[in-house]
Amino acid sequence: MRVLSRVLAILVCTTALLCSPAAQAGGSIMVAAAADLKFAMDEIVAAFRKTRPDDRIEVIYGSSGKFHTQIQQGAPFDLYFSADIAFAKSLESEGFAASPTRPYAVGRIVLWSNSRDASNMKLEDLLDPTIVKIAIANPRHAPYGRRAEEALRSAGLWDKVQDRLVLGENIAQTAQFVQTGNAQVGIIALALALNPTLVKAGGYALIDDALHEPLEQGFIVTRQAASKPLAVAFADFISGPEARDIMVRYGFVLPDEASTN
Repeated sequence: MRVLSRVLAILVCTTALLCSPAAQAGGSIMVAAAADLKFAMDEIVAAFRKTRPDDRIEVIYGSSGKFHTQIQQGAPFDLYFSADIAFAKSLESEGFAASPTRPYAVGRIVLWSNSRDASNMKLEDLLDPTIVKIAIANPRHAPYGRRAEEALRSAGLWDKVQDRLVLGENIAQTAQFVQTGNAQVGIIALALALNPTLVKAGGYALIDDALHEPLEQGFIVTRQAASKPLAVAFADFISGPEARDIMVRYGFVLPDEASTN
């Protein structure tokens, strides 16, 4: 009986230790995020983890449209941040979301170059014959590419420059095309143009947002994360003051501050 009592006592102590907060491993979530969020989101994740060092947040950056399709096909993402809120709303309406769609920012597009001074450029300057390649994101699945096409069409330039366009899979690859010299100028996200690396490499000029539909962006907690407290906590952090300050620093307009058209 003494041996049995000692074994039971050990089991009770072991169970208590395993259930204690100190012994529990941190949570883990995977986030799909539009490529324009790369630098802002990296900072947001770092700020979030300051008080939750045991939690693991893996962020995959890419095309909003492609992520939309992947989630429909069962990709294991816990949160989805789309550069076009319509993609997030679509997943919500189809039953792939465990939360309502939340707007988090409105993006801006810019002309950017590291081989010429783009700070005073206008869209019409893309007709310069020395500009042989112009990079934009692929309009078929990248919201920034669609807005670039809309702006070029509004300015009457789409047909004149279409044969010089180089299409990136997402807005980050679009910026990379310009960085590497595969294009002389690109239409990219302001959020990327403001990151320290690109700021040092070249200048940018804002494109009039009256030339295109708003880049309203939104996110969801996906259906597969319905029982993950970490996903909910991170979603709430995105709406908090620290994350919002980071967004503003990277040129995003906050949803409640965006002008109505």
